[in-house]
Amino acid sequence: MSFGDDPRIVMTLDAGGTNFRFVAMRGKEPVTETVALPSNGDDLDRCLANMIEGFTRTRDLCPEPPVAISFAFPGPADYPAGVVGDLQNLPGFRGGVAVGPMLEDRFGIPTFINNDGDLFVYGEAIAGFLPHVNGLLEKAGSPKRYRNLFGVTLGTGFGGGIVRDGELFVGDNSMAGEVWLLRNKLDRDLNAEEGVSIRAVRRTFAEKAGLSFDRAPEPREIFDIGVGKAPGDRAAALEAFRRMGEVVGDAMANALTLTDSLAVIGGGLSGASALFLPAVVDELNGTFTGLDGRHFGRLASKAFNLEDPAQLEAFLKGAARSITVPGGTRTLQYDPLPRIGIGMSRLGTSEAVAVGACAFALRKLDRGAAASA
Repeated sequence: MSFGDDPRIVMTLDAGGTNFRFVAMRGKEPVTETVALPSNGDDLDRCLANMIEGFTRTRDLCPEPPVAISFAFPGPADYPAGVVGDLQNLPGFRGGVAVGPMLEDRFGIPTFINNDGDLFVYGEAIAGFLPHVNGLLEKAGSPKRYRNLFGVTLGTGFGGGIVRDGELFVGDNSMAGEVWLLRNKLDRDLNAEEGVSIRAVRRTFAEKAGLSFDRAPEPREIFDIGVGKAPGDRAAALEAFRRMGEVVGDAMANALTLTDSLAVIGGGLSGASALFLPAVVDELNGTFTGLDGRHFGRLASKAFNLEDPAQLEAFLKGAARSITVPGGTRTLQYDPLPRIGIGMSRLGTSEAVAVGACAFALRKLDRGAAASA
């Protein structure tokens, strides 16, 4: 049975610093309306009470009993144990709070917690970007297929995740894909997140426009200025997103050197991709210079912007040709163009997180059942 046909229901939660948003999923589709409650992150008792209330209301809306709870929650955390650690955006959590076991005791069903960047990429790997690209390759008659996906989310922070051959890679300490801690290319004393976030876009715009940070508009308005839909310093707006794209591209290049995979981008800032994605791909296709003066690629593979029709066509076509096996007449197809594609979320960030959370829970349940059989 495919994931999309699985009839089981999983309750999910998108936990933000301001609001909790609960919804029950069956495969790729929600089966309840969204329940929204304040997170009350500075008050642990109220925060946990709202979490219980949200899942209770969601359970009552389900057309049949859910089999699990699965949701994204900020780190640091011991995700496999369901213990949340000291959170910056939810300061009420200090010293370790066993959120997962609490919910299991309360609702009597297994509870799974993961990082939102991980679940975003997992959702895109199962039902979004990865199958979308493979479907395009199949339609184009290409034999090439991809099994791995790296992804990032751009917003208040800079998150990431890795899926390898259909499996979510979380690491030994539940800390894989922490791209926010990569070095910032434009200021090597800072981490990447300080160049890839809402505050980074506002900071650069303010600097280039001669404004104080407090007077800098939000990224949505900066984007409108950049595309000519709103008055303002257009050069500053374009540079704010270009610089963000350069830092994103540098961080993604470091990761893609290790994953050799497709890459997907989501998050609240992803809607401005027209202004930053070209800079991302330019950085990925940048070069190093050896001591002998020779230039060589930043990546072993060529990166293609799959949101650009011309680059998408070249990516799908590849460079396949027929070669003859030495010593005989047998021929085979050979494509000498190693390539990766970069594109935007096909599900939407919140939807991808929910799909990833649902799929993760069902896979864990099935493996547990198989192990006990």
